[in-house]
Amino acid sequence: MDLPENMQKDEIRKYYEILQRKRKSLFIKRLFDVVMACLLLVVLSPAFLILAIAIRIDSKGSVFYRQVRVTQYGRKFRIHKFRSMVNRADEKGSLVTVKGDGRITRVGRLIRDKRLDEIPQLIDVLQGNMSFVGVRPEVPKYVMEYTPEMMATLLLPAGITNLTSIYYKDESELLEGVDDSEQVYIKQILPEKMKWNLKGIEEFGLCQEMRIMILTVFSMFKRNSNDTTQEK
Repeated sequence: MDLPENMQKDEIRKYYEILQRKRKSLFIKRLFDVVMACLLLVVLSPAFLILAIAIRIDSKGSVFYRQVRVTQYGRKFRIHKFRSMVNRADEKGSLVTVKGDGRITRVGRLIRDKRLDEIPQLIDVLQGNMSFVGVRPEVPKYVMEYTPEMMATLLLPAGITNLTSIYYKDESELLEGVDDSEQVYIKQILPEKMKWNLKGIEEFGLCQEMRIMILTVFSMFKRNSNDTTQEK
């Protein structure tokens, strides 16, 4: 296998061979990523500017949140996200966010709920660090907890959305009230998410990718509809 030494393992071979048989689809996937990211950056540029101004007015700190994450083959990069928490939030609590987290700003609550904080990741897609569909990029600390089989999720670039983004969109609520949120995430939530992530590699295909993108949009609208009902 033409992979980094730490990924040349039998547990990864199965997934590597699946993707090798789908190289044409992977090429089309990358082409789609580049074209769509360019179009969306142009279309969303007014919203991009408005959100940036709102974040700067709401709290001190940078407009962007640039945390180190891990992508394809274990390569590290600094993700682009709109900052939704107070400045230097990583130094004031855990790396996972729970419901009612006091570090989240007023504007942050709005943009996190509708996933608008992830719009800048279109930049990461253009740079090749991410894709529209793929495993959400973890911080190095959590990647260190991966089993050999979990490492297979690094065969592809990290993604903006995937099945776990839909099924675990309320992850912060699952961690609410626990004594050690990071350990609960590592020992309980991460392994469950990885089952879906590995299944995603086994079933990789362009039709499946389009399905996930459509489900993501529906999931966002469903969440917004539920919120409106509760407010009434």
